[in-house]
Amino acid sequence: MLKLTSLNTDDPNFAERLQALLTRGTKLDQAIHQVVLEILTRVRSGGDKALLEYTRLFDSVEKSSVAELELPKERLQEALKTIPLSQRQALTTAAARIRAYAEHQKLHSWQYQDEQGNLLGQIITPLERVGLYVPGGKAAYPSSVLMNAIPAKVAGVSELILAVPTPAGEINELVLAAAAIAQVDRMFCIGGAQAIAALAYGTETIPKVDKIVGPGNIYVATAKKLVFGEVGIDLIAGPSEVLIIADGTTDPDWIAMDLFAQAEHDEDAQAILLSPDSTYLNRVKTSMAKLLPQMGRSQIIRTSLERWGALIEVRDLDEACQLANRIAPEHLELAVADADRLLPKLRHAGAIFIGGCTAEALGDYCAGPNHVLPTSATARFSSPLGTYDFQKRTSLVGCSPDGASLLAETARILAEGEGLTAHARSALYRIQR
Repeated sequence: MLKLTSLNTDDPNFAERLQALLTRGTKLDQAIHQVVLEILTRVRSGGDKALLEYTRLFDSVEKSSVAELELPKERLQEALKTIPLSQRQALTTAAARIRAYAEHQKLHSWQYQDEQGNLLGQIITPLERVGLYVPGGKAAYPSSVLMNAIPAKVAGVSELILAVPTPAGEINELVLAAAAIAQVDRMFCIGGAQAIAALAYGTETIPKVDKIVGPGNIYVATAKKLVFGEVGIDLIAGPSEVLIIADGTTDPDWIAMDLFAQAEHDEDAQAILLSPDSTYLNRVKTSMAKLLPQMGRSQIIRTSLERWGALIEVRDLDEACQLANRIAPEHLELAVADADRLLPKLRHAGAIFIGGCTAEALGDYCAGPNHVLPTSATARFSSPLGTYDFQKRTSLVGCSPDGASLLAETARILAEGEGLTAHARSALYRIQR
């Protein structure tokens, strides 16, 4: 029997119970923090030697040099050629769709002249070198390779370095094939916080990158947080989540499976369903009980749903939208007949999936938009990973003599108000007498 939390927004303690559900992953584990800090420090000072020691310790991979942990491009192409044709076609199709979407996201340089003849503008340039981390071994994610690497290449990143752990030497061929399709430049069989350290600080063999992107466990996420500032990062990803708003028009089996699809990620994943139809909520619950025994990861799904899942009855779809904005989910499914009416009411979500036919799983693999999304309510201020995350902006200012003279008086007044006399005089020199 699946023990699901059922809530009603009319319940007097609804706000407290909802808040309890939304506290996943908010605690900082000081023990993990200390372990990661030690790893970062040792790799920063010890370079290749420390990296080899950690690779032996955590992945049971014994190599005499970090160079031996690098896979040549020929090995990636070999994987692409030897995987089953259906997988190769699926990867190629997904890559093409991701690339097409990423092309629309490119930022472009611009400039203009004001009425004083001053040139103002912005130059857009790609990052030079990016590190991409992808989990490896049995828990391998070729889709993450495509989602992270392709926007970087579309942006024009010169060198993309992929780090993937290979515990006990286990290499996932799909990950290699995806790396080939995404045109990864270098690939190292390293993982964990030690890989993040190597990318952030550089070693004798692995060059220092400008930004690190990609998913990972709590050790990887903590490492990314700690190296931020030394390098850029994409985001700190928490457990995955989906919020579904349903009006009862979508097959309850479909909704049950969409909830399962999120819950099967791990025990801390979250899947919540909102509906104004109590009968429909019960139908979905019945479907979940029927379908759960058929799932390969049924125990993970059960644990996730019983810990963090919920079926919530709302007064109407408008209240559902208000709750969605409160939760700010990573994934938001609108399994309703008139989704267009709800869209203007929704402000906070990593990605919105419109209509009952649009399963969130399609977005995970091949719809086109990126599946790297803000979690844990950070959609209130964060955005999905995109091409723009691999581009940087440089401001342009070019003053004409007349323009400089006019601006200088304003600058002088403000500089003197701040007590910065050198600033004021620097501006004064530009005033035409």
